[in-house]
This record gives sequence, C-alpha cells and structure tokens, in this order.
Amino acid sequence: MFFVMDFVALLSGGKDSCSNIYLSIQHGHRLACVANLHPTEEGEHELNSFMYQSAGSTLIPAIADCLGVPLLRKPIKRLANDQTLEYAVSENTEDEVEDLYDLLAQVQQEYPRIRAVSVGAIVSNYQRHRVEAVCQRLGLVVLAYLWQRDRMELIREIVDRGFECILVKV
Repeated sequence: MFFVMDFVALLSGGKDSCSNIYLSIQHGHRLACVANLHPTEEGEHELNSFMYQSAGSTLIPAIADCLGVPLLRKPIKRLANDQTLEYAVSENTEDEVEDLYDLLAQVQQEYPRIRAVSVGAIVSNYQRHRVEAVCQRLGLVVLAYLWQRDRMELIREIVDRGFECILVKV
C-alpha cells in the first residue's frame, strides 16, 4: 500500500539531495519544508565530515526560496565521535548525528504533519545507518530514492530533466 506523506528534505545543496526532492514529489509526496545543518564558524563554508556535505552551504537559503518552502537550519556543534558503521545513540549523545536529531525534532514541532524525510544518500552506509537511526527514533519514514542507484545513470537523468548544476567542489 502506498501512502502520500508530507516530507522535509535534508538539503545539502548538492545534486543528490535536490534530485531526491524531485523524485519524492514525483512519487506523490508533498514537500513541506527543507532542513540543513551548516558549519558553526562565520566564514567557514566546508567541514571535514563523513556525515554532512557543507560545500556550497551558503546557497541553501536561495534554493529553499526557489522551492518556495520554509528553511530550518541549525549549526553542526558536535563532532563525529562514533565513526563505526553502526550508530548506537545510547553511547553517543555528543556525536554530530545528534545535531541531525535536534534539527528533525524541531521540524516535527513546527510542522507536525511531516511523516517522512528525503535524503540524497546513494552509496554511503555510514550516512544511511545514521539517518535511519534518527528517523526511527522520531517515527519518520526515510525517502531515499537514489539509494544504490548507478551514479552515471543518475547524472544522465539529472541532465535529461533539465537541472542546472554548478560544480562547487571536485
């Protein structure tokens, strides 16, 4: 059975998070808002993180504006204390993943009709396990339409759909 859900999109500003928003809408879900975690330091535009992409994070407000939805943002305050593949919250309340939990908990408070989270993860089990752990704790469904898809095929689809992409990091 298929359920249409209101969703929040985790928006990094990259092609993958934007593509997954597009696919989530194509599957009938309704974009309610976008959410983003960003570097804490003024002038710091990029973090060295396995979990979060921050290159181009200064463009996030403009993307939310183009999408016509509210943007909720929080700074990344914690470090990646647990770098194992699996994530166990009971031991890691000071891990950077808890910044994601805090952000999505705020989203739920402000938009209680949201039932799902769009995420652009393709191959990283590290990211997938952590997003799933946070969403499970909050009772949210993960929308990950790009998961395990061929990356070259995804690039072709992005071009065919007419997305205009700008390289900000290689």
